[in-house]
Amino acid sequence: MLSSRARHWIFVVLALACGAALRLWFIHAYPEVDGDPLIYGDIAKNWLQHGIYGLTTDHGIRPTLIRLPGYPAFLALCFTLFGMEHYHAVMFFQTAIDLGTCLLIAALVRRLWSRRAAMVALWLAALCPFTANYAATPLAETLSIFCVALGFYALVRLLENPYLRWLLLLSFSMSYATLLRPDGALLAVALCPAIVLCSLRRSSISRLATGRALKLAILAGILSVLPFVPWAARNWRTFHIFQPLAPRYAMDPGDFTYPGFNRWVKTWCVDLVSTSEVYWNGNSDKIDIGKLPSRAFDSPAQYQQTKQLLDDYNETTTLSPEIDVRFEELAQQRTQGHAIRSYLVLPLMRLADMWLRPRTELLWIEMRWWDHYHHPEESDFVFVYAALNLGYLVAAVAGFVRRPPLAAVMLAFVLLRCALLFTLEAPEPRYTLECFPVVIALAAIAFGGRRDVPASASV
Repeated sequence: MLSSRARHWIFVVLALACGAALRLWFIHAYPEVDGDPLIYGDIAKNWLQHGIYGLTTDHGIRPTLIRLPGYPAFLALCFTLFGMEHYHAVMFFQTAIDLGTCLLIAALVRRLWSRRAAMVALWLAALCPFTANYAATPLAETLSIFCVALGFYALVRLLENPYLRWLLLLSFSMSYATLLRPDGALLAVALCPAIVLCSLRRSSISRLATGRALKLAILAGILSVLPFVPWAARNWRTFHIFQPLAPRYAMDPGDFTYPGFNRWVKTWCVDLVSTSEVYWNGNSDKIDIGKLPSRAFDSPAQYQQTKQLLDDYNETTTLSPEIDVRFEELAQQRTQGHAIRSYLVLPLMRLADMWLRPRTELLWIEMRWWDHYHHPEESDFVFVYAALNLGYLVAAVAGFVRRPPLAAVMLAFVLLRCALLFTLEAPEPRYTLECFPVVIALAAIAFGGRRDVPASASV
């Protein structure tokens, strides 16, 4: 008869096998190498072959700073190991990393709550289709999610035993999360203060005196910032500007950023459909006024004004400064006298869309999935997908109510991301995926029975 330890490892291996099968199925059925993945790949290729961190243009390779070097460096490593532009190898590598994320989430929950909850966390993470799907596309999400899970796990270990290895792992997770995406810096904003606050509150998992905790927090912050010194120096030398991260609108110095167009989109856009059909077409393709929702117009006169502006834009599909000024004037009209709508209602609707929308953006499913008449089977599937996403979130709330250790830190991290997403004009559901290590951990605690893990429990 198998011992409990043997059964435990059988379930671990089975969960990882199921997780690997799910990710490999996504790679087989829904590989996605278009748009941003090709931008990252072009930078990595030019970096390797020509020593230039830049993009290929009609006039040669142009240095760029529109993307931080974290993910291009990862692609460059993959291209070196597996062959230039071998994107399927990148996906397989990301699958392994994502399975590592599952183990980290389970290890975190084991230390925070119980062995049973850890097993639940492993299965919830391994079978989560929303994170698994991103292993099938060369984007930074898989690595970003890994950094969040690593950061929280390293924080717990550092609070328990302030060894150098945990400090270095924590610093690496915060630094690399930011090197992948600028919003990754929010991980450091949440975790560094947590080192001190947990010592002040005498958390059940913290053995640090406040003075030592403060020193560790400062040291972790300094170490996490160091990689940005050469990046900022490179940008100063190449572009003569101080840019330690990446610009908000992913434009190189001297490029026109279309502020009027962006502000106009922000006065009505609340979902991924509008992001895809309108926002992404700006300065590249025609914009059909029929794709705009009724909330984009406050009156028949404003509809005619918008139609004329779009007709003029569609003649060249170029957001010239003159066209952009007209978008700015239209945006000002829509904002004036509608402060609550502009600065509260619409941002909340965008935030809700990013959290609650069925996460099918990488699946080859009709964008307007709610049109049940034209594609009933897809609509039925999407409703189930939406219910599954909601299930994870509701379970996470239930886990938070149980007040596990670090619950306040987890909530702070989620709220920080929500505050940032509150400022965006064009929502994308993937921007909330970095919160899923927290969501899964809390959801597992909801189903994890009573807490049985001491502060010094082994993984």
